[in-house]
Amino acid sequence: GAYWFKADALLGVLGEIGSENAQHEFYLTDAVTLIYQKGLRAGSFLSADPDIVLGANDRAQLLQLNGIARKRVLARLMEDGVSLIDDSGVIVGPDVKIGADTLLLPGTIVRGSTSIGSGCVIGPNSLIESCTIGDGVVFNASQAYRSRIDSGVTVGPFSHIRPDCVLHERVHVGDFVEIKNSGIGEGTKVSHLTYVGDSDIGAQVNFGCGCVTVNYDGVSKHRTKVCDHAFIGCNTNLVSPVEVGENAYTAAGTTVTRNVPDNALAVGRTRQENIEGWVTRKRQKKD
Repeated sequence: GAYWFKADALLGVLGEIGSENAQHEFYLTDAVTLIYQKGLRAGSFLSADPDIVLGANDRAQLLQLNGIARKRVLARLMEDGVSLIDDSGVIVGPDVKIGADTLLLPGTIVRGSTSIGSGCVIGPNSLIESCTIGDGVVFNASQAYRSRIDSGVTVGPFSHIRPDCVLHERVHVGDFVEIKNSGIGEGTKVSHLTYVGDSDIGAQVNFGCGCVTVNYDGVSKHRTKVCDHAFIGCNTNLVSPVEVGENAYTAAGTTVTRNVPDNALAVGRTRQENIEGWVTRKRQKKD
């Protein structure tokens, strides 16, 4: 509960409060009885909302209070046009702003100073912290921290957007992709199993499966630049600092250690050689 005292009346009885109780503690609530015994008046007020006087003396009660607060935030969001089909595991911080017609799916956690636009689909099983997200974003089973995700972007599932990233409009980040401290240009696709760190990526770039920007040499971090309309073949390693020019290609399996000019194809891999009959000879030797 909550108590209001006139200061003089409270100070007049504080010295008389004792600890003769099972817990041997001093209870401020005893002041009410002492004040009443001195002929002063005490009254009560009945709150229209019983939750307002709840307290938390243990973890179970704290869980109850958190549940009440969570429900109030979700109710406010639904009044503003946000949709939920099931609020299981949906937790939204008090400072979060979400636009109308955005759908929060189960298991979604949005916290910090996050702002989400309208017409988005967030979740299921996603975590967003202190991000700015535009309109029409699909964010599926992924995590993002302190980054900007512009309108029309799709992320996930199972992707990780680390701090200080900017995903421009209509970027696609697919499954099992990690992006860190990087800008990704409009319409670029980073579809699957790729790491982009400390990089400046242009517009309409395509990353094949399994690409890596090799940004750490054991001492310092370096940046990679990929210009507009470049095509990064599957399993390419871009060893920074390095730049891939406009409309340039890298062949699958290439390790790029030097800048690639505009419109060039970079091939950095061992030429294939087939050794005929090798398996047969190996098995005969074993037998």
